Amino acid sequence: MSQENTHIEEQQLSKGLQNRHVQLIAIGGTIGTGLFMGAGNSIHFAGPGILAVYAIIGAMMFIMMRAMGEMLYQDPSQPTFIAYMTKYLGNRVGFFARWSYWLTMIFFGMAELTAIGKYVQFWFPSMPEWLIQIIFLVALTGVNLIAVALFGEMEFWFSMIKVIAILALIVTGLMMAFGHFQTPVGTVSFGNVFNHFSLVPNGWGNFINSFQMVMFAFVGMEFIGMTVAETKDPRKILPKAINQIPFRVLFFYLGALFVIMTIYPWKQIPAHQSPFVMVFELVGLKGAAAIINFVVLTAAASSFNSILFSTSRNFYSLAKESRAKFLQPFTKLSSRGLPAKALLFSSLISVSSAVISSIPAINDAFVFVTSAATDLFLMIYIMILWAYWEYRKSSSYMPNGFLLKAPKFFVPLAVIFFVFVYVTLFFNDSSVVPAIGATVWLVVFGIVSYFQPKKAVSEE
Repeated sequence: MSQENTHIEEQQLSKGLQNRHVQLIAIGGTIGTGLFMGAGNSIHFAGPGILAVYAIIGAMMFIMMRAMGEMLYQDPSQPTFIAYMTKYLGNRVGFFARWSYWLTMIFFGMAELTAIGKYVQFWFPSMPEWLIQIIFLVALTGVNLIAVALFGEMEFWFSMIKVIAILALIVTGLMMAFGHFQTPVGTVSFGNVFNHFSLVPNGWGNFINSFQMVMFAFVGMEFIGMTVAETKDPRKILPKAINQIPFRVLFFYLGALFVIMTIYPWKQIPAHQSPFVMVFELVGLKGAAAIINFVVLTAAASSFNSILFSTSRNFYSLAKESRAKFLQPFTKLSSRGLPAKALLFSSLISVSSAVISSIPAINDAFVFVTSAATDLFLMIYIMILWAYWEYRKSSSYMPNGFLLKAPKFFVPLAVIFFVFVYVTLFFNDSSVVPAIGATVWLVVFGIVSYFQPKKAVSEE
């Protein structure tokens, strides 16, 4: 298949996303269930120093996103950012990245389906978890099959719910602080953050370990690289979506965590309870737990919806870059300009989560695999930066494009940081085994990838 033909076919992907869709999806992509359910644990672990951890990781992710954004701006026709790895690093690295990212997202989708089942059981405890998962799977697959615009509309409102919940927390907390609201643990005050402030209250070991906890709250931010390709004016929308990342991190993560520690002295925040539930219960909101459960349900559904979108585009791209005959049917687009067969295949694989969740022995293994898949994201981010480095040296480099400033400083800095986070995984009891699993995958599948052809089908 010639490169020209490949380009023409990829241009046929539906361009149904609007600017408002992408902007809200970009915001929603930085807000996961980890903030709503895991903020108490991260604060308990690192104290007010968690603000610095979120800020540092947010900055490193912004560097990675700007690097990816520069390549997307130069060639927005690619259906997925993984395609740039094949283009600038060769088919062997691209093969590793394509399969690794697709499998990683499949495992994440299965994990989100499992979470959806548990959240729905909050209201319907007798309803089988596997049935809940299948209902949501069918519904969200249908949304993705109808049109890109419908996917964008649903993601718009999913993201809006998360944004409203955080805005409500911040506004409520500020009103309580300025009104000197009394809680069972004292007065709501900004002094609760700054009094006895310590960057490392639980020691440097816990502070460093908190990086891997927080790092995975940002996983999925790269999804904006999928949605921009399916807009009508990607070069106009892309810079806005990426340049607003620092403000979103500052407001939605640092703002929410700061307000939580303003309401509760950080030493008294329980590790395994959602601070969002605590705050809304303090102001007398009945059913606060049910409301936050609804928010995290929509967050999980939003994540799975995005994963279906992502895996279908990745599998479509994977099939186009492959010589395998059994993958060729997945290179076809539907009459709506959607990779329908790739979507249905990814959806079919996700059905296995309904089986896994009902078998405890397999479920334990599934937790391990999902954790190891999470670690693979660090490898993907490093490969994005590597591809960007090669892009800057290639003939495709666009000197008047959406440029990352001072790449010779920031790109190595971000790579060193991601390597640092990966190394820390081996010094934490809860992450060392998945880290070993991810490393085994890197070595074994790296060897398999080495024996792939040097050139992809689209390069011939």
